[in-house]
Amino acid sequence: MDLAQDKIDLIEKIIRNDRKFTNNEDLYDDFFNETCKRSLLIVKAVTSDATLEAYLKKIATTSILNVLKNEGRLRRTHEGYSRTKNVSLENPETDYAKTKIDFSSIEITETPEDIVTKKDILQRIVDSVYDIDRRMPAKDYLKLYYLRYENGMTQKEIANELNLSQSEVSKRLFKLMNEVRQSLG
Repeated sequence: MDLAQDKIDLIEKIIRNDRKFTNNEDLYDDFFNETCKRSLLIVKAVTSDATLEAYLKKIATTSILNVLKNEGRLRRTHEGYSRTKNVSLENPETDYAKTKIDFSSIEITETPEDIVTKKDILQRIVDSVYDIDRRMPAKDYLKLYYLRYENGMTQKEIANELNLSQSEVSKRLFKLMNEVRQSLG
């Protein structure tokens, strides 16, 4: 196979990060060869690194599944794929009592309190938009909010949808956000 070293390193990284690689490290060469064989044309055709990585992840996952099925370590059931060798939890072969788990590499970006706070703020925003729409139904603030912030439409698209001018949509969005700010204090 004729692959650049950076592509080989990327394929290796993707394989090692796949969750099915764990406990199947002895099949690494088979995983790697199958992935390279399946991805040779894509590696040469795709120029974007992000797109290439996305394609390679899918190819590696499929390759790993195929190798595991061929090796008799995985079989398809109604619920999906399952290992052919089940480990009994009553009589484990390994004593995990002395195993230490290192959590230092885990990055927690949001605490549960942060999540609850964000949810509360979003609920207050939605409630205030409903309230503003009830007070001024002719302005279609609820529909405006939905089109802009839920559907991600541009002002021009909203103007076409609501049969308004783009400047009127802009004014209404500005007014809506000011009303929301005031209601939130």
